[in-house]
Amino acid sequence: MADGATSGKDGARPGEIAGALPDAFDAGLYFIGRCRTPFADRAACPHTGDAEAGPLCRLDIAPAFRPALAGLEGRPFILALYFMDQARRDLLVQTPHGRGPTGTFALRSPVRPNPIAASVLRLIAVEPSGLLVRGLDCVDGTPLLDIKPHRP
Repeated sequence: MADGATSGKDGARPGEIAGALPDAFDAGLYFIGRCRTPFADRAACPHTGDAEAGPLCRLDIAPAFRPALAGLEGRPFILALYFMDQARRDLLVQTPHGRGPTGTFALRSPVRPNPIAASVLRLIAVEPSGLLVRGLDCVDGTPLLDIKPHRP
């Protein structure tokens, strides 16, 4: 077991291993907005978003960053990066339902040292204060980190 790691404690499932986190962060980030979804809590979120048939969602962009939306019109897809702020950050090995212990970096789970999610979203509309999209899989109010054009 890694130095400072624990197994089966603090809500971890059998076979899961938690590690000690560093004392300080290495980088600072700006939240550029918030994800608005119909999902009130983690249990309500789908495991993977559906860019074609998923619910209509919104990326609310903070006023300071709204000029950065220029040029997204007409693009069918975007890549959104968001910060899964309700996720645990200390599990190194997880036991997903129906599987044996698996390293965190081999999973798409939000539980990871840096709970950053990336989703390809269908861009429905560009509005003055944000974007209408399909394909989000996060809790309503999740902090938005970045948006990039996506070229499949």
